[in-house]
Amino acid sequence: MTRHRPASPRTTDDRSGLDRRAVLALAGAGLAVAGGARAEDPPAATLNDGDHFDPGTVVALARALAAKAYAAPPNDLPDAFGKLSYEQYVAIRPKPELLVWRDEGRGFVVEPLHRGYLFTNPVALHTVEDGIVRRIAYDRSRFEFRKASPPEEGRDLGFSGFRLYASFGGGPPTDCAIFQGASFFRALAAGQSYGVTARALTLRPAEARGEEFPMFRAFWLERPTPASGQIVMHALLDSESAAAALHMTLRPGDATIVDIEATLFPRKTLDHVGIGGMTGAFLFGPTDHRNVDDARTAAHEVGGLQIRNGWGEAIWRPVQNPETLQISSFLDQDPKGFGLVQRDRDYAAFQDDVQRWERRPSLWVEPYNTWGPDREQRPWGAGAVQLIEIPSESEVNENILAYWRPKEPVTTETAFSYRQFWCWDVPGAPPLARCTGTRVGKGSGGKRRLFLVDFTGEALFAPGTAPEALKLSVTASPGAIVQPKPDAPPVKRDPQFRPLLYLYPERKTVRAVFELDPGGETACEMRLVVKNGDQPVSETWLYRWTP
Repeated sequence: MTRHRPASPRTTDDRSGLDRRAVLALAGAGLAVAGGARAEDPPAATLNDGDHFDPGTVVALARALAAKAYAAPPNDLPDAFGKLSYEQYVAIRPKPELLVWRDEGRGFVVEPLHRGYLFTNPVALHTVEDGIVRRIAYDRSRFEFRKASPPEEGRDLGFSGFRLYASFGGGPPTDCAIFQGASFFRALAAGQSYGVTARALTLRPAEARGEEFPMFRAFWLERPTPASGQIVMHALLDSESAAAALHMTLRPGDATIVDIEATLFPRKTLDHVGIGGMTGAFLFGPTDHRNVDDARTAAHEVGGLQIRNGWGEAIWRPVQNPETLQISSFLDQDPKGFGLVQRDRDYAAFQDDVQRWERRPSLWVEPYNTWGPDREQRPWGAGAVQLIEIPSESEVNENILAYWRPKEPVTTETAFSYRQFWCWDVPGAPPLARCTGTRVGKGSGGKRRLFLVDFTGEALFAPGTAPEALKLSVTASPGAIVQPKPDAPPVKRDPQFRPLLYLYPERKTVRAVFELDPGGETACEMRLVVKNGDQPVSETWLYRWTP
């Protein structure tokens, strides 16, 4: 389940920002389905060079592919490339003059990525220009191999994916997105560095029977219109259990937006499918720094799971690096949004001069309505946002996974549509105070744990709001919430729930201070919200305590 990445310090390929961490994050899971018997060429070959392109053709290809038995991709990469070291692989560089659309002023440039190292599966690449398919042909002269020996003359090794450069604010094209390894991809907003990874399709994660990793087989990239500020991409996805067609529109900016329409064609009943999946790394932070001897303050690229559920509740769930695998389901009906979010944007929160965790993207997903085989518009319906937290001993492991899991199995052709925001801050936040800090430490005795939870926002001290009207609603199940001894004024006591509430009007912040007494339990679910009278003035803080 966990995809491993090499340890820090990180080295960077100066041509594109490609680093060891990004390489393994995007490749690792693909190894689970690589190899096997030699198959036919990727199905994309049925859309031939020079053919007229129609987006419906990609959907038809996925439908036809799903009607056939699954065939693994060809295991035809020469050992000399399959056994490349990281250093040898990143030294394979395309010649700049051969990058797609490099001198056309279209705002986007495409870099085909060579196969090799961990990226062994072939991915067919095409452009669509004036409505006509143009295959991006492999040619070894396209690359400078440097630390690796070039393949023999005439050998077509193909590509493993592509990197996309885009103009942010009209400047020269810079790193924007990378599609490489299984069905993984990453994108950036202006000024960011790569972090969280998206999954086009997630199947059976953290199950005893084993996770299944779908793979990109082919892409068709529509040539952008100059000054349009967007690029349209189509992808064909394949897996043992399903095939899929994706239509993606990417618009770079201060928040890079990717609209995705995915049509899924099951080969068998999909009883555990994840939509809008994403993964990120969390090694330690204020909530969890057990057994960590590290000079830094924190090391993580995502700090928590944020949800706006179908009932209008805003939820913040800090993530952690647990001692044992933890799976949490947040039941919902027609969710409004969810995502893995990095809220700490201050260098001081991490004190890391190499990784610069504060520059990593948050990834927020907002569902669109979808439709069934009858083409009738339908919302996402019943299901759950699922969160998986995996024990990790290294910051290069993407050990946090979140996705939407439909309640009902997927048995027939089904479409899902959603919008991704690769952003600094989640858009459209409700006018509620948000959780700005969670700290956990030793309690007053026994197994008790002390919690300090901060909320910050104008809603806490808005005109007409009396500080004495603020109260906490906090529960634990199982376990009990107990009141610690006050150690500093000003303190507001809540006789019903017995925590302490510290008020800091000058910082628009309140701090909830309480202890959890787990008794003999091994897991306790906690829920906390700040209220003004009976009305919530903060988002809902959720937390799972484990020993």
